[in-house]
Amino acid sequence: MTANTIMTQTYDSPFTYTYTVTGLKVKDEDGNTNAVVQTYWKLTGTDEGGNEGTFTGATPFTSTTMPEGSTFVPFEELTEQIVIDWIKDVVETNPGYQQHIDSQIQKQINDRITPVTEASLPWAT
Repeated sequence: MTANTIMTQTYDSPFTYTYTVTGLKVKDEDGNTNAVVQTYWKLTGTDEGGNEGTFTGATPFTSTTMPEGSTFVPFEELTEQIVIDWIKDVVETNPGYQQHIDSQIQKQINDRITPVTEASLPWAT
């Protein structure tokens, strides 16, 4: 599956997000053929200065854990936006998870702006 990119701005965050679905796993479940049971995705956060950090995630689904109001969508009718909406429902309804993602993205940005480097021991000359 090729990865496409969907831009989105979520809750009051310091970043503009770009979601990319990188993979799916399917199985026949509850009478549905090729039901998506696992998503793999990447979320790139860009700050106001154009600095980027990336979080890679995997979100499982079953017919009982789909976002409220969702109905089964045949695999061949799925779009990346539908899958991203499922993922966003999980991410955005869990403030602790969203904060974790933001902190990982911010750490990557900070490390790029001010990289940590190895140093020789000053007394080992």
